[in-house]
Amino acid sequence: MATRAPRAIVFDTFGTVVDWRGSLIAELSAFGAARGIAADWTGLVDAWRAAYHPSLQRVRSGELPWTRLDDLHRASLDRLVAEFHVAGLSEADLRHLNRGWHRLNPWPDSVPGLTRLKRRFLIGPLSNGNVALLANMAKHAGLPWDMVFGSDLFGHYKPDPETYLGVARLLDLEPAEVMMAAAHNGDLAAARACGLMTAFFPRPTEYGPHQARDFKAETDWDVVATDIEDLATRLGA
Repeated sequence: MATRAPRAIVFDTFGTVVDWRGSLIAELSAFGAARGIAADWTGLVDAWRAAYHPSLQRVRSGELPWTRLDDLHRASLDRLVAEFHVAGLSEADLRHLNRGWHRLNPWPDSVPGLTRLKRRFLIGPLSNGNVALLANMAKHAGLPWDMVFGSDLFGHYKPDPETYLGVARLLDLEPAEVMMAAAHNGDLAAARACGLMTAFFPRPTEYGPHQARDFKAETDWDVVATDIEDLATRLGA
C-alpha cells in the first residue's frame, strides 16, 4: 500500500483500461460478416497487435521519423490485409478498420473505477496512442479523463523518459506526485525509474490464449490492486 497519495494518476490504456483484442475481433468479424468477406479476423487482430511494439521501436530508434500511432497502425494494416488475403477493401474501408482502435471498449471496472478516482485525483491516459485516437476512444467508451496525454504531445513513445516526465511538466507537478497505473510491469518499471509512483493490476485475458506475462506484480509497486475499482478503494476514493 502506498504510504502517500499522488495528486494525479495516469493510466496505460491499451489492455489496461480498454479491451483492444476483444473489441477489434468483434468489430472486424461483424464488418466481414456484413460485407460477406471471409477472413481469419482473429488472426489478423493478433498479428496487428504483434506489429505494435516493433513499429514503435522503429520510431524510438530513429529508423523512422516521428510517426503517429494511427499511421503506424495503418501501415501494419495495409501489409496484413495482403498477408491474410483480404480482398475487395476500398480506401474508405481501410480507414474505417484502422479507426477501430478509436472505438475500443472498456473493461467492466474501468468507467466506474475511473469515475471514483476522478473525484479525488487528476486522471488521464498516458498512452502511445495519439491525442485524436485517445479523445475519440474516451468519447466512445465513456472514459472520464481530465486530460489526454497522447504520445504526439511529447514526440516520444513509452518507455522514453520524455513521456513520463512530460506528464509531470504539463501538470506542474513533481514526478513523485504522479502515479502511473498499468497492467504491464515493464511500463511501471520505466515510470518508477523516472521518479513516478506506481500501481499495478492484472489483465490476465488481454492477449486471450496468447497471454504470456503480466499475470501478477513482479516487484513491490506502490499499490497492487485487482482492478481499477480496487485501486480506487485502496487510494481512498
